[in-house]
Amino acid sequence: MKGDLFSSRHMVQPATAPGMTVENAKCIRYTVDGEMLARQGAMVAYRGSLQFERKGQGVGGMLKRAVTGEGLPLMSVRGRGEAWFAQEAQNCFIVDVEPGDEFTVNGRNVLCFDATLSYRISTVKGAGITGGGLFNSVFTGHGRLGLVCDGNPLVIPVTLQQPVYVDTDAVVGWTAGLSTSLNRSQSLGSMLRGGSGEAVQLALQGEGYVVVRPSEATPHKPQQH
Repeated sequence: MKGDLFSSRHMVQPATAPGMTVENAKCIRYTVDGEMLARQGAMVAYRGSLQFERKGQGVGGMLKRAVTGEGLPLMSVRGRGEAWFAQEAQNCFIVDVEPGDEFTVNGRNVLCFDATLSYRISTVKGAGITGGGLFNSVFTGHGRLGLVCDGNPLVIPVTLQQPVYVDTDAVVGWTAGLSTSLNRSQSLGSMLRGGSGEAVQLALQGEGYVVVRPSEATPHKPQQH
């Protein structure tokens, strides 16, 4: 076969290293030798001897399902082989988490991660006043975390002198050392008159970085299993 579709630009090449790598802007490849974890339904192809299994549904498992957002559970991938992960053609990025690091990320942006990473579910301070609350996952340990973002993300430095305020529907995640709260930028009178549509933002203060997607969240599309 000939043509641009079969050019080296699209052709998958042999893996050069174990673990997680960016295959292209929309897909992450994971060379598995043991176990890794991924968002349920995110696998688009695999080869080799791999087994895919839903995470447990005990009390702890049900809480950890929130890590993927929109009620989607995680799955474990075990064995030896290669798997490719993607989510609705969103852009893919990899974060290296090192000992002592702490990275908080919105569940909807989690694609896959090393089994050596630990995570816990956290709620944003004061988020109870918003429509659905803000649940995030906090990753620690040593390993790689694959993320998706609708568009190219903005990475904004946060300093003690310059806090950053972001739309709660646009935030992807933030680094350790930042404290969060909800900031109301409109007066009650302004909201009653229609306002700007941007009444509440997530305020981040301290020293670190916040990652923002260049659009607000879109309604979740049901997954086909």
